[in-house]
Amino acid sequence: MPEIIKIEHMTKDYGNGRGIFDFNISINEGEVYGLVGTNGSGKTTTMRHLMGFLAPDSGSCEIGGINCRKHSDQIMKRVGYVPGQIDFPDVGSGTNFLNIQAQYLGISDMSYTEKLIDLFKIDTSAPLKRMSKGMKQKMALVAAFMAKPDILLLDEPSTGLDPVMRDTLIDLILEQKKRGATVFMSSHIFKELEDTCDKVTFIHNGKVINTVGRDFYNEDMPRLYRVGFADEGQYLEFKDHTGFQIQSSNDTYKHLMAAVPMNEMNSFVRELSNYDMRYMRYVPYSLEMYYKNNIETGGNV
Repeated sequence: MPEIIKIEHMTKDYGNGRGIFDFNISINEGEVYGLVGTNGSGKTTTMRHLMGFLAPDSGSCEIGGINCRKHSDQIMKRVGYVPGQIDFPDVGSGTNFLNIQAQYLGISDMSYTEKLIDLFKIDTSAPLKRMSKGMKQKMALVAAFMAKPDILLLDEPSTGLDPVMRDTLIDLILEQKKRGATVFMSSHIFKELEDTCDKVTFIHNGKVINTVGRDFYNEDMPRLYRVGFADEGQYLEFKDHTGFQIQSSNDTYKHLMAAVPMNEMNSFVRELSNYDMRYMRYVPYSLEMYYKNNIETGGNV
């Protein structure tokens, strides 16, 4: 698939280690692409550059071959955008706002907009300024999706949504993917990234740490098991002398996480049979676990 979003060596230095530094990201047409990091890691700064709101200190970003900063007017008409901080203009009701948005985007048939309003269960007759945080987030989502744009930039799109509405958003993103749209979304909620994204880039302190595809979990990788011990002495003996890799441990609660290669499971069970265990639990490998390992090792996993 052709490349549709390109960020090359982009830096925005706010000083004191804040900003983004030498960012390189390539997103192909039709991909759902995630950006994950802690608060202040650079997610919103990246999105605002792509919308043309900020000029990079160095490097560049393009959408569809268009320089985002130089031609921000073209970007804003082509892209559906949910900002990280919702700040609506003072235009009265939600209905007024969506009608103004439709006029700006050249939408004459409001049937899909009405479908989105119903999907997110919004009372658009309410004044925008009096809407709750969650309701404002839903309004921003409707505004971003209503024109069925080919490109969507979503900065923490599930902020303020309850679990049911979060699932609704996930279904909507997958619907956009099915029709061929490109979605670039930032989030700190790993489940919504796992459920939607083809690729995810990890960022930390303004720097790209790693990028992984949906195949980040290899079936041949060691399985992870959490083991709790009844006796502190036995816990320490196993922890200090086992031949299996200990990924993490907690001396207070006398439990640890061990990585067990697929072909050594029988040996692992035999070794544990010599100890008084409280439990042994398989821990599925997750994107969150992979992210934490990347942050701890600087991407060397």
